[in-house]
Amino acid sequence: MNSPEFAPIQAEMQPKLAAHYDKIVQNSKLFERINAIYTSKDVKKLTPEQQRLVKVYYDNFVHSGARLDAASKAKVSALNQELAGLFAKFNQNLQGEESELYVLIDDEAQLSGLPQSIKDAAAADAASKGKKGWMIRNTRSSTDPFLTYADDRGLREKVWKMFVSRGDNNDSRDNKALITRILKLRAERAKLFGFKTHAHWILEQKMAKTPENAMKLMEAVWPAAIGRVHEEVADMQKIADAEGKGVKIEPWDYHYYMEKVRKAKYDLDQNEVKPYLQLDKMREAMFWVAGELFGMNFKKVDGLPVFHPDVTVYDVTDKRSGKHIGLWYFDPYARDGKDSGAWMNQYRNQSRIDGKEITTIVSNNSNFVKARPGEPVLISWDDAVTMFHEFGHALHGLSSNVTYPTLSGTAVPSDYVEFPSQLLEQWLSTPEVLNKFAVHYKTGKPIPAELVEKIRKASTFKQGFDTTEYLASALVDMKMHLAGDAAIDPDKFERETLTALNMPKEIVMRHRTTQFRHIFGSDDYSAGYYSYLWSEVHSADAFTAFTEAGGPYDKKVAAKLKKYVFSIGNTIDPLEGYRLFRGHDARVEALMLDRGFPVPKNK
Repeated sequence: MNSPEFAPIQAEMQPKLAAHYDKIVQNSKLFERINAIYTSKDVKKLTPEQQRLVKVYYDNFVHSGARLDAASKAKVSALNQELAGLFAKFNQNLQGEESELYVLIDDEAQLSGLPQSIKDAAAADAASKGKKGWMIRNTRSSTDPFLTYADDRGLREKVWKMFVSRGDNNDSRDNKALITRILKLRAERAKLFGFKTHAHWILEQKMAKTPENAMKLMEAVWPAAIGRVHEEVADMQKIADAEGKGVKIEPWDYHYYMEKVRKAKYDLDQNEVKPYLQLDKMREAMFWVAGELFGMNFKKVDGLPVFHPDVTVYDVTDKRSGKHIGLWYFDPYARDGKDSGAWMNQYRNQSRIDGKEITTIVSNNSNFVKARPGEPVLISWDDAVTMFHEFGHALHGLSSNVTYPTLSGTAVPSDYVEFPSQLLEQWLSTPEVLNKFAVHYKTGKPIPAELVEKIRKASTFKQGFDTTEYLASALVDMKMHLAGDAAIDPDKFERETLTALNMPKEIVMRHRTTQFRHIFGSDDYSAGYYSYLWSEVHSADAFTAFTEAGGPYDKKVAAKLKKYVFSIGNTIDPLEGYRLFRGHDARVEALMLDRGFPVPKNK
């Protein structure tokens, strides 16, 4: 619900909120009390969850500078306030680029190749701006489908350049100077905390523990990923050559020719799949999976407050007892002033203090374009995967069964929090889901078995592109934050780092630095974008537990998953919780097999 009126308030308040938080963690008397409990012999008399809470509080306070001298505390607080203002400005610049820049098409001939559903969405977007014709928004959910199907190569290039140049247009919304300053301030703060770099400070509280461990995983996967990209490009170039148009594959061609390869190699046309993927049916599919795995029931309720008319609310209850578990808010459609992409929010944490049960309130938010009145919203397979991913985060919050809100739900390290969400993606492709919910929007008939088989065979398709564009972002993120207090020119650093990594020229980073909200919109994922890969190792390994037990809906494995992963929050070390579920640490081999990459041999 962003607006021009909101931006100055956000810019004013973010630094004040940062200062407010610092007053808490820098309160000497408060820390003395926490330290007294933490070092007390009587701490052993507390329950295991209380002991964990004491440790989490102690670690968080120390990590945030509670042990610093007064002068250093003041300096850290000043840095945090300036950073908060820079984060707000970065986000506002990016949102402005996404909301106000677009490509307007007035000649229908330039829409050649686009499915009718994409044309209709583009026309609706243009109308929403009071324009005639067809509009391609400056968001991934709008540009990706266009780049996949549009025959007009010049227009594909124009749309691609608009999207990858967000925050890098040398104008009033340019983010490069902000990035340079953010990196400088982070490096200065890390030194005050006694750490070599910002990356070392951040990873102290993550599962990976050190940047070296995170880099080791990324570097293990990187060669296989770029090797697969070269294979994918060769396949695309063959098709382009056969067309005789003199096309040399460029980044704005990748989606377009990959789709042609998909049809040629697997006889799979995404447009064949889309009529079977209705937004509402996929939402029902997620509810059904939650019922099968975790015994949850979702029922739409009216009359509760919402922040926009498009938002719907569901009461979540236990299927057996009928007990209220929480509320799930669904905000599916794009609108001006809304962040792009898809995410989960947790508005209220589950807790249970002094015998009073506080249930959770969570939401899933996305950016689908509304269909015409009376018509369903049809989504792509990738969009359906994203829906299941974000719903996995929601289930993580809804499953929480802890006492203290600080340890509740998704309050786990960022390189573990993506594990439950990535794991849930696996259930989309199960026959039970596809047969029940992937039904044709006109005939109501389930998706044909032969089409499901094509999807299965193509499951590792495009993994070179997907893995490389993600890993490039993760590696640049980590290397930027390992550079210490060097003055960094973002474009130059990005370019030189990718060159050193032998980044295929046909691909750019999934998030170029000037639009990398994960790492420059807050501290949350800074030096931590590797987290998705770290978590995916756990996801791939965890799903193997189901396949070993006989199937994705095995009740015993699901019960263990809920007990040791989804419900425990941060009441125990996540690594310990995973071992209790799986019986061993996660193994990278499962990830490599899942992506169709060669498994590295142990040296």
